[in-house]
Formats: sequence, C-alpha cells, structure tokens
Amino acid sequence: MEILQKIALVFTIIGAVNWGLIGLLDFNLVTFLTGDMVTLRNLIYIVVGITGLINIGILFQHFDDGR
Repeated sequence: MEILQKIALVFTIIGAVNWGLIGLLDFNLVTFLTGDMVTLRNLIYIVVGITGLINIGILFQHFDDGR
C-alpha cells in the first residue's frame, strides 16, 4: 500500500503544480501538453482526482501507527 500512496502522491503533486500555474500565470500545463486530445486531458484529470482521494489515507495514517 505504501508504494501506491507514493505514486498517488506524485500525481497529486503534479496536479497541485498545475493548479498553481493556473492561479499564478493563467497557464494550464495539462492543456498545453495534451493539445486537442480532450479524452487524454480528461483521463489525466480523473487520475489526479482519484490519487487525491487515495492520499486522504495519508492524513489518517498516523492513527493506525498508534502514535
């Protein structure tokens, strides 16, 4: 499970960087990289959203460790 969470964290960070670029520079990196491939763009957004949900588990992981 730890490997899945690390992979999910990488995708979540990529999503966060994209949102930062949108907010600061009005530049969407995903749209820039995918161009007219709307399906691929939507797939990237779906993967980032799912990985964000997976990372919710990191918030509560310390409770499971008994600390």
